Amino acid sequence: MYAPRSLALCLGALFACKAAHAQYPQYTPNVVYDQSNFFSSFDFFSEADPTHGFVQYVDAQTANSLGLAGISSGGIFMGTDSTTKNPPGGRKSVRVTSKQRFTHGLFIADIAHMPGSICGVWPAFWMFGPDWPNSGEIDIIEGSSTQTANAITLHTAAGFRVNNEGSNPSTSLLGSDCGPSSSNAGCGQKTADNQNYGDGFNAIGGGIYATEWTSNHIAVWFFPRTNIPADVGSGAPNPGGWGNPLARFTGGNIDGFFKNNQIVFNTALCGDLAGGLWASDPECSALAPTCEEYVANNPSAFVEAFWIVNSVSVYNQAP
Repeated sequence: MYAPRSLALCLGALFACKAAHAQYPQYTPNVVYDQSNFFSSFDFFSEADPTHGFVQYVDAQTANSLGLAGISSGGIFMGTDSTTKNPPGGRKSVRVTSKQRFTHGLFIADIAHMPGSICGVWPAFWMFGPDWPNSGEIDIIEGSSTQTANAITLHTAAGFRVNNEGSNPSTSLLGSDCGPSSSNAGCGQKTADNQNYGDGFNAIGGGIYATEWTSNHIAVWFFPRTNIPADVGSGAPNPGGWGNPLARFTGGNIDGFFKNNQIVFNTALCGDLAGGLWASDPECSALAPTCEEYVANNPSAFVEAFWIVNSVSVYNQAP
């Protein structure tokens, strides 16, 4: 006896859907960083900025005493000095690095606010491993100055190439060679959503960034706060049901180039990216001849140069 054609199609779609979901690993909780443990689980970086910025990263005690780090609106606050004019050596800011290292996983960051689209800022939420770039770097959120949409980038040792098969159709692959070059540009994907970064992100109350790192791919999704998948809220995330990621990198030997990464949040100022692009940005270069001069003389411009992170949840692939 044959099933009606419509029923057969429905059943076929159901099995296809189950098969597609089965391609994605199931996840179990590893660790949640929130206001209860974030500052005990992350170290403050207070050395000279490796990216040559006009910034002084401060230690935990200094950050706390200056009101640059703490708990605000129920989330983790990490800010930038917005009161000091002509700070010697750079404007004070915060960079923190997780004590725990990761190889593979699903990383879900609930972010309520990120530094705005401000001339001179270079904020990032990223991961990197030891002996850079030999253990890889994953830039999940990154931008500079008046940028309005996120850029997602990988950096590796020489010999790693990718494609963006499976990325959102509006996302553009800027380069397939992730290895070092004279500019250390890596392999980036440029997104087109003006709500996933800076002022647009903050205007909608932020949202969720989810990063899946497997042997097969590194993929990043963004969900506005009004459209967060129910399985994320329930603590049982299933990337197989989320549709195309904002950016997906595949085609390379991921396990040979990415391992033992730590999680980082920071807000740099000027430096290799924001400073390097200053002269080619008409909006910013009209304000001052150099990035450093603008950042030094305009402290109030950086009132919105802060992060509020509600949580970062890390999941392991189930065995």
